[in-house]
Amino acid sequence: MTAEDGSAGLDLAALERALRAEVDGEVRFDAGSRGAYATDGSNYRQVPLAVVVPRTVEAGAVAVAVCSRFAAPVLSRGGGTSLGGQSTNTAVVVDWTKYCNRLLSVDPGARTCVVEPGIVLDELNRQLAPHGLMFGPKPSTHTHCALGGMIGNNSCGASAQAYGKTVDNVRRLEVLTYQGTRFWAGRTDDDEYARIVAAGGPRARLYQGLREVAARHLAEIRRGYPRIPRRVSGYNLDSLLPENGFDVAKALVGSEGTLVTVLRAELELVEVPAAEALLVLGFDDILQAADAVPDLLEHSRPAQLEAVDGRMAQLMREEHAYLDSLAQLPEGDSWLLLQFTGDTQEQADDQARGLLRAIGRDEGDASVAFSDDPPREHEMLKAREAGLGVTARPPDGSETWEGWEDSAVAPEKLGDYLRDLERLFDRYGYQQASLYGHFGQGCVHTRIPFELRGGKGVEAFRSFLHDAADLVASYGGSLSGEHGDGQARGELLPRMFGRALVDAMGEVKALFDPGNRMNPGKVVHPHRVDENLRLGAAWRPRPHRDTHFSYPDDGDFGQAVMRCVGVGNCRTHQGGVMCPSYRATLEEEHSTRGRARLLFEMLGGHQDSPITDGWRSTEVRDALDLCLACKGCKSDCPVGVDMATYKAEFLAHHYQGRLRPAAHYALGWLPLWTRLARPAPGLANAALHAPGLGRLGKLLGGVDPRRDAPLFAAESFQDGWRRGGRAQPDPGDPRTVLLWPDTFTNHFHPHIAQAAVRVLEDAGFRVAVPEQAVCCGLTWISTGQLATARRVLKRTTRVLRPWLEAGTPIVGLEPSCTAVFRTDARDLLAGDQDIGRLAAQVRTFAEQLVNHAPEGWKPPRVGRAATVQTHCHQHAVLGADPDRELMRRAGLDANVLDEGCCGLAGNFGFEQGHYDLSQTIAEQGVLPAVRDTAPDAFVVADGFSCRTQIDQADTGRRAVHLAEALATALDGPAPADRPEKAVARPRPHPAAARLLTVGALGALTALAAGAVLAARHRARRIP
Repeated sequence: MTAEDGSAGLDLAALERALRAEVDGEVRFDAGSRGAYATDGSNYRQVPLAVVVPRTVEAGAVAVAVCSRFAAPVLSRGGGTSLGGQSTNTAVVVDWTKYCNRLLSVDPGARTCVVEPGIVLDELNRQLAPHGLMFGPKPSTHTHCALGGMIGNNSCGASAQAYGKTVDNVRRLEVLTYQGTRFWAGRTDDDEYARIVAAGGPRARLYQGLREVAARHLAEIRRGYPRIPRRVSGYNLDSLLPENGFDVAKALVGSEGTLVTVLRAELELVEVPAAEALLVLGFDDILQAADAVPDLLEHSRPAQLEAVDGRMAQLMREEHAYLDSLAQLPEGDSWLLLQFTGDTQEQADDQARGLLRAIGRDEGDASVAFSDDPPREHEMLKAREAGLGVTARPPDGSETWEGWEDSAVAPEKLGDYLRDLERLFDRYGYQQASLYGHFGQGCVHTRIPFELRGGKGVEAFRSFLHDAADLVASYGGSLSGEHGDGQARGELLPRMFGRALVDAMGEVKALFDPGNRMNPGKVVHPHRVDENLRLGAAWRPRPHRDTHFSYPDDGDFGQAVMRCVGVGNCRTHQGGVMCPSYRATLEEEHSTRGRARLLFEMLGGHQDSPITDGWRSTEVRDALDLCLACKGCKSDCPVGVDMATYKAEFLAHHYQGRLRPAAHYALGWLPLWTRLARPAPGLANAALHAPGLGRLGKLLGGVDPRRDAPLFAAESFQDGWRRGGRAQPDPGDPRTVLLWPDTFTNHFHPHIAQAAVRVLEDAGFRVAVPEQAVCCGLTWISTGQLATARRVLKRTTRVLRPWLEAGTPIVGLEPSCTAVFRTDARDLLAGDQDIGRLAAQVRTFAEQLVNHAPEGWKPPRVGRAATVQTHCHQHAVLGADPDRELMRRAGLDANVLDEGCCGLAGNFGFEQGHYDLSQTIAEQGVLPAVRDTAPDAFVVADGFSCRTQIDQADTGRRAVHLAEALATALDGPAPADRPEKAVARPRPHPAAARLLTVGALGALTALAAGAVLAARHRARRIP
């Protein structure tokens, strides 16, 4: 660490001791925590000195006081999604989001509330919903951005069209200066100002100094601040003007943690709209769309006016993402999305239709789409919110970056500004940059293909930013329209404001933070835009080409890791699957993003990386340990990070040539142990559930003793199939399907396969079953035993070759195994023709019946409600639409849960050290939903892990496979109460388990007695 990074001369050991002794919170100086917080959503990277996670706001204030005593820099951090580098620094990072996340009070009459800085926007609005209120500004990161971060950045989002920026919705702030002055700031009239000054002390000096700065630069502030809707750059000195009420709170909003620490905030709220309508207008290109904005604003007052260009739509099609959203858009190659709100649906609709009349368009035009259906509106708006993720990593392998992603001009100048911006792109050779954003307020988002890995590319990046700053300034615009300055734009502020105003901002900085300890190097006295780059000309990562997976979409492991751009969707609290370990721990290190950051540090491209031992890193291992390998990130992450694959790769290298954890042998080799148990499944069950013996076996096998071992069936599905003597159908018969006997179905729940056979045959298919043992290798993949997994898959394709060559459909019943064939197998054995055929021929049970059943076949009529838990791998890889359709046809009224992972996740929930987290995840949504299921309804879960978690929890219900639910209908109505009673499952035999324990104890006693007698006999023979 150097003097430039602010840590020179610090006694870090003494600082650590003091923080641990005085702060009620988690104090972390370890390499893993520092690596996870080394960057945010920006191009920048600075390794923190430490991370402090205070348990209370008061503890956070103490942490700042300790840092002040040691002159240690401080950075307050919320969701860490900043795109300008505001949330990364060589400082003590105070993360408020884990504990300091409460809504403290609500005043519905005054429409205000008081919050702690770590509360997430969507969570705040969920708690405000019973009052019919919400916080107005709504950035695209609303699912995971914290209010403290929104205040720091002066965030906006699409709804700012109606409700303004964050600064327009903050009434008061409780703040703390680095020197320890603490007070509530807000609008200050003359009487209040006089009282503050009369009281004397540090606060009085601050207020006097602020008034003097405002008076000294009065003309420059009035003249130099752009009068546009989206001026976010710079400090809000204009809030100190007399005509603006000398509002110190508003002056501090957007200061990015460089002036004060925000401890609490009093916010102004708005009513939740009673009704909404969405109007989408198509245009030939984005420039034409921009030109139309002033006219639209002249004739209407939309709550949102957003833009999506053809380049973004093209990327969505190429990435097969948000296709449902695209399908809702009208004709055109660029679109404007206008949302209207009203007290009634008629009011909202009339606004949209009135605009159409004013601009000479009609609801029936091909270039117009109108909706007052909330689900459809939400689907269309998804296309706009997806912008950053979709444009970050195009399928052609190019990389795009932030840096000039947030400029803003007056809406009436938007079209001309975009034309000049595109000319600037052309001059620098930055082709095909998507242009989209909040066009109703003149704010433009884009990601540009900067070349940030070499010296010339970085020079061009710097030169472009200076030219772009001059361009937007010439239009009277702002460098930033909502993302703030940080390091990305701090150096450029003089080009927008002029030196006098930037010097005035420096004076304010000196008042609050004379030692430059609060988030130093951002906004005022900034680092250069080309310093501290996450990549940069000096970045020299170690090559990692000798990998097990091929990473076909990325080229190599390093590129795959760099997919993460810090959007932070893995920090959401509800909906989708990603990321269950974060939702249960609220730990950055246990989010997809945090793990990706540590893997990036492991690449070793920077000399100051806290991760120094590559594949052998214990910090990376520990972060990946709580990854459930659910693959939720593969689908839910907007850039397709696949942490399950990265974890498997890491484990393979980490344990290469070394002894593995016991669970890797006990659970990773499960297919082998199940085959060994086939001759005597009852004995195996008795041993696994015998008092004492079973517990000892779990401890030796690395299994949590609180977990019940699954019961082996009395006969495996394959054994029963062979015993039935059924002839195998011709693989070439178009009616033939091969039913895949996965380990879980085959040995634990064979009734599922039997039910599937009945339904498939009812549909007219002829079912074949492999005669030899086969396996997809899943358990070896999830434990990182990839060489073994490759051998297992090779053997499997040899067994399946007749069906593969004939093109026979292969029907999978266990989603996790089916998903292996679709993705992991191809990446492990890239170029293998049989694996390619297998991936193409494998189908889910529902896919086979919905898409390939003979015309006219109807599934058996179940006629019940069902609570349905979709397996995470199905959600991420296979998709569940065919299942929904099959259930609809079968008369299953399905409540498909959107509660995330069940928490068991294969071997994860069985392993020692994971049980509590597994149960916490399950109790966050899945298990409560199961308990709420009506007694006459089915609980459907196709995944063995999901069924096991539900069965072993205190729900009073047992989950069934969809095939079982359908098969019961072939026999007539299922039981009215607990329909799962009609489904067979292996049953425990406690007497046999106890007998085995008694026998084992007897044997041990006999052995001990024999040893004693032998010892005595030897003793007598000794003279």
